[in-house]
Amino acid sequence: MREELLAIIEKNSRIDLKELAVILGVEEIDVVNELQALEEEGVICGYHTLINWEKTSLDKVTALIEVRVTPQRGQGFDNVAERIYKYPEVRSVYLISGGFDLLVTLEGKTLREVSTFVSDKLATLEPVLSTATHFILKKYKDHGTIFSQKSEDEREMITP
Repeated sequence: MREELLAIIEKNSRIDLKELAVILGVEEIDVVNELQALEEEGVICGYHTLINWEKTSLDKVTALIEVRVTPQRGQGFDNVAERIYKYPEVRSVYLISGGFDLLVTLEGKTLREVSTFVSDKLATLEPVLSTATHFILKKYKDHGTIFSQKSEDEREMITP
């Protein structure tokens, strides 16, 4: 039940508990207890809403920053990752394989604001060797949700 429950709420965390119990074939109290246990164990870390910011009037720029760092003796990348994720502009930090060590997701109001953060705060951290910034220009799919559906051409074809 646990894996199926997690798969369902990952796609829709607002699903009604009664509906969830029916889908899983268990009692509602079992669902409530399992959710509470998953939260207490740290398996469920939070509940989030996915927003298509392009459809709002708010200015928001998202960037992916690749960061190459010198690992710290005895602690690897953990200390520098912690220093980076404590900034409020930072949305996520991942240890990755490949030519860079960390992937940082960053949000700001303008390209300049994000660029300034990278050059003034991120690139100046002692263990940081280099950064590469990639601005997200358009989201097609995020967290399994497709943002821009192809519109069907509903016009009638006219042939001569």
